Amino acid sequence: MKPPHTDRHFTSRVGWLRAAVLGANDGIVSTASLILGVAATAEAKTGILIAGGAGLVAGALSMAAGEFVSVQSQADTQNADLEREREELRTDHGGELRELTKIYVDRGLDPALARQVAEQLTAHDALGAHARDELGLSNASVARPFQAACSSALSFAIGATLPLGAALLSPKGVLIPVVAGGSLVFLSALGALAARVGGAPMLRATLRIAFWGALAMGLTALVGNLVGRFA
Repeated sequence: MKPPHTDRHFTSRVGWLRAAVLGANDGIVSTASLILGVAATAEAKTGILIAGGAGLVAGALSMAAGEFVSVQSQADTQNADLEREREELRTDHGGELRELTKIYVDRGLDPALARQVAEQLTAHDALGAHARDELGLSNASVARPFQAACSSALSFAIGATLPLGAALLSPKGVLIPVVAGGSLVFLSALGALAARVGGAPMLRATLRIAFWGALAMGLTALVGNLVGRFA
C-alpha cells in the first residue's frame, strides 16, 4: 500500500523567514557599510571596531523594536477584525451564514452544497471559518510580534558579527577590501540559504541580495571618503 501523498509547502515559514532574512541582511549590509565608511576616514583601527560594535548593538535593538511595533500593529488589526466577526456571529448568525455561503458559491460550489458546507463549518468552528474564508487569516498569516522581534534582533546580531569579525581579523591596510569582499560572500550565502529554505530559485535570490548589498556598501564608502577629504 502506497503511503499517503504529502506536498511540501513553504508558506508556514514566511513569517519568521522574512524577519530572519531581513535582520541578517541588514546586519551585514549596515555594519559593513558603517565599517567601510569609517575606515575611509579613520586611521586608527580601534575607532573602526568601536563604530562597528556600536552599530551591531544599536542595529539589533532597533530591528527588534521596529519589528515588534510593526507586527504588533498587524496583530491589533487582526484581533479587531476577529472581535468584529465574533460580535456579528452573536448578533446576526443567519446573516453570517448567508455570507459564508456566498463566499463558497463565488468559489465555484453550487448553492445547495455551499449552504451545506457553510452550515457544517459553522457548527464545527464558526469564527475559524470566517477568519479563514472571509478575512483570509490562517496559522501561517497570524502576526506574532515577539517571534518577529526576537528573530530580527538575533539575525541582525549574527549578520553584523560577520563583517565586524572580518574587520577585527584583518590588518588595517587591507581592511576595506577584506570587509567588502567578505560581506559580499556572506550576503551571497544568505541569499542562497534563504532561497533554499523558502523553496525559491537560488541564483536569482543570491544575485539580488549581493547587488543591493554591494551598492549600499559602495555608496557608504564613497560618502565616507568624501567626508574625509573635505572635513
